[in-house]
Amino acid sequence: MGTTPHQVRRADPPTDDTDDARRRLLAGVPVSDRRLELAAIPTAVLEGGDGPPMVLLHGSGEFAALWLRVAGDLVAGGHRVVAPDLPGHGASGIPPGPLDTGRALAWLGELLERTCPAPPTLVGRGLGGALAARFAAGHGDRLERLVLVGSLGLAPFDPAPSFGLAMQRFAEAPTAATRDGLFRQCFTDLDGLAGQLGERWTALAGYALDRARTPAMGAALAGLLPELGLPAIPPAELDRIPVPTTLIWGRQDLQVRLAVAEAASARHGWPLRVIDHAGDDPPLEQPKAFLAALRAATVATAGGAGR
Repeated sequence: MGTTPHQVRRADPPTDDTDDARRRLLAGVPVSDRRLELAAIPTAVLEGGDGPPMVLLHGSGEFAALWLRVAGDLVAGGHRVVAPDLPGHGASGIPPGPLDTGRALAWLGELLERTCPAPPTLVGRGLGGALAARFAAGHGDRLERLVLVGSLGLAPFDPAPSFGLAMQRFAEAPTAATRDGLFRQCFTDLDGLAGQLGERWTALAGYALDRARTPAMGAALAGLLPELGLPAIPPAELDRIPVPTTLIWGRQDLQVRLAVAEAASARHGWPLRVIDHAGDDPPLEQPKAFLAALRAATVATAGGAGR
């Protein structure tokens, strides 16, 4: 992940290879890929399906297409799926002014207003989880429920040393080798996952490396990580979340370790669903188990406002 600020306002122009990789990633996924202007941020949004809306926020340094292994099932299951590229990520740009927590919260509010006909289930991973939790604390009346997946913000950022080292190496020199070194910390079986995805894996890995090298990504992470992703959200703020909240965690998550989720579950009374053989991205690595956990969380909280 890059953390050097850059003066860039729009999304970095994609190359033909970048566009092709994005198309290959989304081939067969029942979503449209459209562009919206949200809080002065040009935003790429994947949308598909009808029914109760579910908004999916990805993690830092990533992009919405990483939900590809679960989006189709959610659409088939009767959900309207909305998955944006976070500001500066994927095909989204950054605003003309500072990209800070306030701007990110305004961006999310406008996204919900423009894409959700009813209060959605808000699902956030990593950095997207920290943003989702802060939004829920201040605007819980606009949500149906909250699901946090390997979320940042529940404790000060303290990854496993091996993850931290791989992340630093990739940030300093984003190459195929350092990317794969970080991927091996993110997933329990990188080779197995690559084999399952086949040609899609080639597109995913290439797109991830291309986007990591963009000034917009560096600017986004420099703006959002220091105050949104890395520090802990005060427990009193999390206590203000009024909607049913569930935690879903990979047992082998090295970025935000399971102990963080266990402590948050005990502190706030949030149910915790643990997925075996998964690191920090259960939807990509264990999609069936993730979907089962998400459905269980939805059924368990349907019709209720308590936690």
